[in-house]
Amino acid sequence: MKISIREANENDMTKVFDLVQELAVFEKEPDAIEIDVAYYIANGFKKTPLFKCFVAEIENSIVGIALIYNRFSTWKGKTIHIEDLIVTKKFRNKGIGNLLFERVINYANETKVKRVSWEVLDWNINAIDFYKKKGAKLKDDWKIFHLSGKNLLAKSKQ
Repeated sequence: MKISIREANENDMTKVFDLVQELAVFEKEPDAIEIDVAYYIANGFKKTPLFKCFVAEIENSIVGIALIYNRFSTWKGKTIHIEDLIVTKKFRNKGIGNLLFERVINYANETKVKRVSWEVLDWNINAIDFYKKKGAKLKDDWKIFHLSGKNLLAKSKQ
């Protein structure tokens, strides 16, 4: 089984979206996705793209993705956030997640990033163990806040 990792293009976004939907079901949020394939294309492939995506392929079929975007730390400088690292269920535990993660880390080093960060649900023990084995440190002392949807709109009117 030959696995190849490459940068995604516009034509890959339908499959990327399918994998994001699969992840939403896994994370028990099947109805939480508010954007569509056209939104991915419009925001990932313009002059200043909002994200970069790497895909894992087996026999010309996309079986995994790593979607990242740039951030800035006032303490560290340029950072990258991994929004999603997904391998479709059928192909898990075959090293594909490792290859995608390695590609992200290589990209971070190529672009002189000072930190790579991401979020993991507290019940996703397999993912937590995966990242710990990579040398990542779990930040128990930080809490994540989100303001979105109606709450975001309401706050902008105050």
